[in-house]
Amino acid sequence: MKHWYKALGFLLILYTLVWGLLNPVPRLDILNETIRNVYYHVPIWFAMLFMMGWSFVCSIRSLASDSVDFDNKAYHSAFVGFFFSLPGLATGSLWAKFTWGTWWTFQDPKLNGVAISILIYLAYFILRFSVEDEQKRARISAVYNIFAFIMMNVFIMILPRLTDSLHPGNGGNPAFGKYDLDNNMRMVFYPAVIGWILFSYWLYELRYRISVINNKVNE
Repeated sequence: MKHWYKALGFLLILYTLVWGLLNPVPRLDILNETIRNVYYHVPIWFAMLFMMGWSFVCSIRSLASDSVDFDNKAYHSAFVGFFFSLPGLATGSLWAKFTWGTWWTFQDPKLNGVAISILIYLAYFILRFSVEDEQKRARISAVYNIFAFIMMNVFIMILPRLTDSLHPGNGGNPAFGKYDLDNNMRMVFYPAVIGWILFSYWLYELRYRISVINNKVNE
């Protein structure tokens, strides 16, 4: 029973992948059938934010307890979060092509914020591998990871709401839930969010357990 969330996550993702293509959606100008991407693009970003948030918490606990183990957890959860940012970018870019007419636009602050955030986390991974001493690496990485999470939220959550943005819910644009996320879509969207978050945690646990086993073997 302790693995119930794995089965639930798998079933929810399977349900949303299938029913997300079959259920009726609102017929809106420009968006048309591409609105179905909200079942995949947005939940994947939720999973990414969840993992980055857990990494942030682990880094705080690493500093508070001077624990290398929590630093290890922070690293693997950040890695999984970074992994989810890639399909998040891919689905977003595909959506932009069909709705905005371009794969990428530098006129949108949220897209620019995402790109900057990815570079910030890439620097986090490089920093971790550049420090050999375990305790020193844990402290430096934890401090930087806390900074990275805060800056990511500034770039993708705060700044886009203060300026003009093409994204729904930003820069005066209405959010999906306010004008087109009807009950049929909610039956797919919310399970998709839960399913992808559970799947991201499953991947994190796998990576963390493998790292623990490798450390024991090396010792």
